[in-house]
Amino acid sequence: MRQLLIALPLLAACSGLERVSAPAPPKLKVFLLAGQSNMEGQAVVDLDHPEHYNGGRGILKSVLQEPGVDAEFGHWLEADGAWAERDDVYVWYQPHTGPLKAGRLSIGFAVYEGRHHFGPELELGWELGERFSEPVLLVKTCWGGKSLMGDFRPPSAGGEVGECYLRMIEEYRVAIDSYRARFPELAAFEPELTGFVWFQGWNDMFTEGALDAYTGNLIHLIKDLRDEMDAPLLPFVVGQTGNANSEELWAAQEAATLAAEFSGRASYVPTRAFLRPAEDSPNTGHGHHWFGNAESYLRIGDALGKAMVALLGR
Repeated sequence: MRQLLIALPLLAACSGLERVSAPAPPKLKVFLLAGQSNMEGQAVVDLDHPEHYNGGRGILKSVLQEPGVDAEFGHWLEADGAWAERDDVYVWYQPHTGPLKAGRLSIGFAVYEGRHHFGPELELGWELGERFSEPVLLVKTCWGGKSLMGDFRPPSAGGEVGECYLRMIEEYRVAIDSYRARFPELAAFEPELTGFVWFQGWNDMFTEGALDAYTGNLIHLIKDLRDEMDAPLLPFVVGQTGNANSEELWAAQEAATLAAEFSGRASYVPTRAFLRPAEDSPNTGHGHHWFGNAESYLRIGDALGKAMVALLGR
């Protein structure tokens, strides 16, 4: 009996040690992407009809033949001419019409059917994939023609909560609840919301009172999102609506990132320099969509990704 009494504390001690030393589950780095049509993805990959797509000027297939662009973004083209995909970065995107788009990062995670378009997620995801040894999941929640003033209106701004704000939260929850079934190779990974990327603003230029309220509404959105996700220090990046001509909107977007409560956890990303001429782009009448120019979207995604990596490095 004495030997048994001595052994029991030893077993308990060993059991305790085992619990303390058990490794934490590996992390899945999750990034929530939100906005309107330019976040949906309007860059053209390979459509080159002479009338409807300006003969292919400014499409991905064309711009990657330019030496400067190829040197920076040629990683998306395999030696055999196929489009590359990353095996460590995943995308979850539910277009407003059509089936769910979920898979490894490559072209095609845009609002249109098929694989003929892409959005900022392409190069943004590349930058994040290069930054982390853990796998990355991008959850895209975006709808064309939506304002922050109304559609994305956050709860703490007062008034009726915007439908898109609620859908953003809902679709994020669905992705987190379902990614293991969709991607069995990620079943052992625990999700960790790591950053938020906002690329929106066009419709607020045409909504009465929206520009005056934009900074406050964006601050409310970030605070509410942090509360909802229990992520009080969640870093976020705001992409300038650089294809617009509204310095008032740009100032309002930047001002939100400069709020004292976000110090060191927010970044405003200028994008105006990435706008290419209509005549050098596939969709010559779509200034609201960066004329569908692939180089523009590559550089936007690259800048957003680098800004997020810089925030996470602080």
